Amino acid sequence: MIQKTEAKIGELDCIIVKREACQTPKAAVIFCHGFGAPGTDLVSLADVMFQMGQAQQDVVFVFPTAPIQLDPLFDSRAWWMIDIEKIQNLMMNGETREMQDESPELLPQRRVDLTYVIDHCRHEFSLPASKILIGGFSQGSMLATDVALHYPEALGGLVIWSGALINSKQWTIQAERQSPLRIVQSHGTVDPILPIDGARDLKRMLELNQHQVEYVEFDGPHSIPMNAIEVAGQLIAEVVGD
Repeated sequence: MIQKTEAKIGELDCIIVKREACQTPKAAVIFCHGFGAPGTDLVSLADVMFQMGQAQQDVVFVFPTAPIQLDPLFDSRAWWMIDIEKIQNLMMNGETREMQDESPELLPQRRVDLTYVIDHCRHEFSLPASKILIGGFSQGSMLATDVALHYPEALGGLVIWSGALINSKQWTIQAERQSPLRIVQSHGTVDPILPIDGARDLKRMLELNQHQVEYVEFDGPHSIPMNAIEVAGQLIAEVVGD
């Protein structure tokens, strides 16, 4: 049986998913949804990953909800606001790399919020940093990347589904300082929301700073294909098994 509960961890409402038989989780996985999605958007991934094997069944999954409400009718949420018109103009003019210098005003606060969730999981389930994996989709993956690079210890893993390089100067500094991370990254070659260049540049920056990136590039749009989910599941199994 799958147990799903809701809890407020620090400033963030979270959905916590684990198997009832898993009394002592061997790892915790924290996934953040993307811009415009509800807090429930990625929760079904836990069920998918539980079916991958015993290692994944020994994990507790935590799904934080972004605090900014865009549309209460559809529970549309954001980690920080995005100037969509500006992004569209940059894409039309082929100037998408300018987005890499963007440092969202609310990013430091969201970093604090998600770091609190990590620290709570470590305390609640008696887990070291090496047993924590964070990740997400789109804007959620950017937040996860920022937190993983800034965290005072190396986390067990990072999953970047359809993310991109932002806050590039600070991320590069932090990537050089951070101990090598195991990272799964995926991106569609025809992504109309976040162009592929931003993903490739992020991969390059991480690898130049000795981080281990398993990169899945697929012929598709802004989405999470099954092979990217499977590779993330394999990374979770490695974190559990270490």
